[in-house]
Amino acid sequence: MVSTSSAYAHGIFDELSGVRSNIPLETYYGRKFDTGALSSYLPSQCKKRKISIDMYNHSGLAFSDMNASLPILHSSNYFMEPSLLDLAAQELNDPGHCCRVQNFTVGRVGYGCVRFIGETDVRWLELDQIVKFERHEVVVYEDETDKPAIGEGLNKAAEVTLVLQIKPLADERVYLDNIVEKLKVITEKQGAHFISFDLLNGEWKFLVHHFSRFGLSEDDEDDIIMDEATAVQHPGEGNGDDLFEVDEPPQIGPDGAVLSHSLPAHLGLDPIKMQEMRMVMFPAEEEETEDFDGPFSLEKQSFSREYGRPGLQYPSRKMSHRVSPPIVRKTPQPLLEYNMKSSDQPGTILMTRQNQSIAPRKTKVKGFELDLKHETPVTGHHSKYIVDAGLFMGRSFRVGWGPNGVLVHSGTPVGSTGPGVLSSIVNVEKVAINKVVRDENNKVKEELIDCCFASPLSLHKLISHETMEVEVGSFRLKLQKVASNRLMLPEICRSYIDIIEKQLDVPRLSASARVVLMHQVMVWELIKVLFSAREISGRSTPVDVDDEEDLLDDKKDASDIDPEALPFVRRAQFSYWLQESVCHRVQEEISCLNESCDLEHILLLLTGRQLDAAVELSASRGDVRLACLLSQAGGSIVNRSDMARQLDLWRTNGLDFNFIENDRLRLYELLAGNIQGALQNSKIDWKRYLGLLMWYQLPPDTSLPVIVHTYQQLLDDGRAPYPVPIYIDEGSVEEAVNWSLGDRFDLAYYLMLLHANGESEVGVLKTMFSAFSSTYDALDYHMLWHQRSVLEAVGAFCSNDLHILDMSFVSQLLCLGQCHWAIYVALHMPYRDDFPYLQATLIREILFQYCESWSSQMLQRQFIEDLGVPSEWLHEAMATYFHYQGDLLQAFEHFLECSSWQKAHSIFVTSLAHSLFLSAKHSEIWRLAASMEEHKSEIADWDLGAGIYISFYIIKNSLQDDAMCDPDSLMRNKASCREFFGRLNESLAVWGSRLPVDARATYSEMAEELCALLVLDGGEASTYEDQLSCFEIMFSAPIPEDLRACHLQDAVSAFTCFLTEMAS
Repeated sequence: MVSTSSAYAHGIFDELSGVRSNIPLETYYGRKFDTGALSSYLPSQCKKRKISIDMYNHSGLAFSDMNASLPILHSSNYFMEPSLLDLAAQELNDPGHCCRVQNFTVGRVGYGCVRFIGETDVRWLELDQIVKFERHEVVVYEDETDKPAIGEGLNKAAEVTLVLQIKPLADERVYLDNIVEKLKVITEKQGAHFISFDLLNGEWKFLVHHFSRFGLSEDDEDDIIMDEATAVQHPGEGNGDDLFEVDEPPQIGPDGAVLSHSLPAHLGLDPIKMQEMRMVMFPAEEEETEDFDGPFSLEKQSFSREYGRPGLQYPSRKMSHRVSPPIVRKTPQPLLEYNMKSSDQPGTILMTRQNQSIAPRKTKVKGFELDLKHETPVTGHHSKYIVDAGLFMGRSFRVGWGPNGVLVHSGTPVGSTGPGVLSSIVNVEKVAINKVVRDENNKVKEELIDCCFASPLSLHKLISHETMEVEVGSFRLKLQKVASNRLMLPEICRSYIDIIEKQLDVPRLSASARVVLMHQVMVWELIKVLFSAREISGRSTPVDVDDEEDLLDDKKDASDIDPEALPFVRRAQFSYWLQESVCHRVQEEISCLNESCDLEHILLLLTGRQLDAAVELSASRGDVRLACLLSQAGGSIVNRSDMARQLDLWRTNGLDFNFIENDRLRLYELLAGNIQGALQNSKIDWKRYLGLLMWYQLPPDTSLPVIVHTYQQLLDDGRAPYPVPIYIDEGSVEEAVNWSLGDRFDLAYYLMLLHANGESEVGVLKTMFSAFSSTYDALDYHMLWHQRSVLEAVGAFCSNDLHILDMSFVSQLLCLGQCHWAIYVALHMPYRDDFPYLQATLIREILFQYCESWSSQMLQRQFIEDLGVPSEWLHEAMATYFHYQGDLLQAFEHFLECSSWQKAHSIFVTSLAHSLFLSAKHSEIWRLAASMEEHKSEIADWDLGAGIYISFYIIKNSLQDDAMCDPDSLMRNKASCREFFGRLNESLAVWGSRLPVDARATYSEMAEELCALLVLDGGEASTYEDQLSCFEIMFSAPIPEDLRACHLQDAVSAFTCFLTEMAS
């Protein structure tokens, strides 16, 4: 009983606060705090429990020894017994009491509590970090590494009480026995001892010997009928008369301003603390500037100690729990989507199509900015990832992804190159997944969508395929794979090249996009060169290896070529591909030369193997001897040996090379096969270096695998240029900023390695088919997917672990609304025994998430059905979508189509039937209910749902058609009505809150109609006993009380007549 006055209580708290600034204390963990934290915590404890504070009138100096022994409890909805105030008093009276607290209890309001049996040492324990209550479970020492030995700390025997949210039923005795038996089994499985269960308050008590995790799992909750809508009451709600209320004055800032309605108070933070933090963190606004690197004053040190334990000081948060509204489950807003027509404006969020006519209200709010002159741990480079918006809003904000690549975050905007600024602004940005279909003005072009996605995929679909049927439950899914051969490869590559060349004709393409497209053309040409095959007849024709020109004509009669010469034909084709690849680089460098640099001009021509132009230039300048030498460049190995021997003789004989031009000597070195001597210190790209190695150093009969391996050896030794990707080699400087040497090779070089090695490792393949191997756009996989598919089809490699490539391409297609092509790609994902349902799961996710897109376009829907996707999956996705949109009749129809009888029945009972009945659409009710009747064995509670409506119409017709004077008919009708009214009452109990008011009114209407017919039937009966039995049946019907009273009056009147007749 509280006998102490409020003024006296405030005196105690003021005394405790006065001790705060004089006695700094050290906790067990070395963190400084003071007794002021306790003083601010005492009122909150008084609010939670009905307590008396007369016993705590002690000297403030004794708190210095007591404070370090108290446990720590931050969360406002947790409690402990004895309370913190009781422990403080006991520790003052009996030092060391906190190490031997009897029956110490920790709990959470609305969830349960734990009573530790015997003496418990509670010193320095952070209780809400050790003991955690969740719905129907408790965990003590969640981190096993921090758990002490059994019997120490809180890892000891205890009595646990958990509050279960049990749904009440009509027959409580049978229900209670069932729950008790289940809880006993669950308790014994967890190694605990069952004590009791109280159905009235839902308290489940059991004894544990030590702790881990105890409670109900999700499967256990399914076995026991839980009340999902029950909300846990906040501490501070209810029992308000038992709380010791302390009037809290409004928060006043250092400048005297009232802060109770400030933004920090609105967010549940301490306004005074936030005001003082602002004064410390914004030195530019203060009159006196302070050096943050210097030592703090004593006042600042006191300030840091005062707020060393923020968990104990949240007066505004405690006030917010005092009057809390009940938890209401709101219907979700319509699905959000992003307007595809204005997708060039990142961050534009619109509602679904039905609300697109409403113009969204745009407000630009600028948050506060922090001056970065004084760098602190908050304002360092990590501010790009975690800035004050996340800290400011706490758990209420986190980074999140929206549809179509929209990212909501509080970090630095993507692509920002300016100085970092710490800001509270939350950014909404759209990741450019569809960057490949935008022109240089960042506008989406339909021609690019067709060239990048529709046309290549249509070509892919025309190639021969193999199918593989996999069972997914009761359905079958046809997985597909391209089936081709190396004889058809040139035609396939030519078709893809035609599509890319069509894309190059699209106006206003960016320069970087053109570089990537030209590279894609060369990649398809390289695939044709390296992996194609020819038909060979039995005849053979000798081939001159030194003359590659005769081997380049693809249309030459290939059947006459000796099979042993095919490697040299492929080498000649590869040589021609290298010449074409580096031709533009050679011309660019030549255009920068002066007219007098003839020798350097010739050397550049040789790096691109433009021998005809080099010989012509040399002859036009009158240097016939050099022209003769150039005409034999890269030919017989004897000529190279002669040139090398001549250079060695000059060096041996001491020839003064100063009389020979340096560029001429470089030419001689190149003709002798000395690449390093010819290049000296000049830089050259990797393709031309590979060509020089192939054309001038290695013998002309060297096979392609040997050439590639030789280059790889030089690369490993650091003597060859790195095969950088095309956008680094020929792109702009901005695209190469974040690239470092050794990250990845160019896709063309990966293809050369694949041809040389025959089969690559999975890790190499993943790097090979990453976006960065061919384009600067990290999210562009559209052409890589086709190249991988074709290479696998011709047997270049085989891998089932490239799902990142598949999923990335699927994301691109979904971003553009091409759901049917995304499903087509998903069907081409390789089958894996360890993930047998991967394709099915992905396809169902696409159908559900993008239902509005594909279901509204008949071409896409028909395409998906033609792919062999089960129609039940499509109907299930549409049923879920229409259910969300509120079109319950459409949802019901689609649930029937996908054989989801239980879901269709639930919609019928809870949403459709009553509205149709009250609208007098009885034929529609009969049609819908009859459509499910054949599958009633698969529907739970059929007799208490749709079966009620069928029975109603049958009984109604029977009452209307049967002869009223027939006693057998009357008895049969009375039995039917009695059974029907019992089913109505049972249906109301089973469906419970899921039935809306209109459904209950419908039940009453049906019962009222049958009662009226039954009265008519009984009124024509021959005896009063039959009439009274009819009234007895009607009294069990769920009808309104006024109508029940009318029937009762009629029954009394009939009974009176019966008595009168008996008396007479």
